[in-house]
Amino acid sequence: MSTIQLEASWLAPLADEFQQPYMHALRDFLQQEKHSGVSVFPPGPEIFNAFAHTPLHKVKVVILGQDPYHGPGQAHGLCFSVRPGVAIPPSLQNIYKEIQRDLGITPPGHGNLTAWADRGVLLLNSVLTVAANRAASHRGKGWETFTDRVVELVNRERENVVFMLWGSYAQRKGAVIDSRRHCVLQAPHPSPLSAHRGFIGCGHFSAANAYLQAQGQAPVDWALPPA
Repeated sequence: MSTIQLEASWLAPLADEFQQPYMHALRDFLQQEKHSGVSVFPPGPEIFNAFAHTPLHKVKVVILGQDPYHGPGQAHGLCFSVRPGVAIPPSLQNIYKEIQRDLGITPPGHGNLTAWADRGVLLLNSVLTVAANRAASHRGKGWETFTDRVVELVNRERENVVFMLWGSYAQRKGAVIDSRRHCVLQAPHPSPLSAHRGFIGCGHFSAANAYLQAQGQAPVDWALPPA
């Protein structure tokens, strides 16, 4: 984080955040982890990957996740997404199942969601880093404050964005969203622990596209290219 790698449309309104005490404390914490020999995921250049692939003025859909995956080679800065060649995580398998049920799209043989990000889907985790093999280890260190500002920014600066809030954590984080100006879709988390309670069958992907089209926007192509 010594160099702020944030895409220009995001950096302009968020630059002040990087001067706030919480961000200085977060930077110190990450440096301490590094100096202690802790592997931090995703790698530094990919921490802000979601912003690099989805500029603010191109955001059509926001999907809120919690933490990056903590296994080696998995996380690359997009929530629910893994690098090519990495096994598809269970929650993403359920997301693919719902897309197939909802839209008839055959799941790809990989878990890389970069194509969605390039099509205007902001794949935003609440916490942007994690220590190797220690789930949720960077919670409460400052990232949540930063990503709250991101949600507030999209809510304020954009119109007619679809927010997909899966699970109580995402729903609490999305409480600031003005549902009169945006479409807020809520369902249980796609985790195997909860997907059967209403994520499978939620119809969020067709609902998002119907809303976007009703607002005169192009729908999202949820089909992913093969690996």
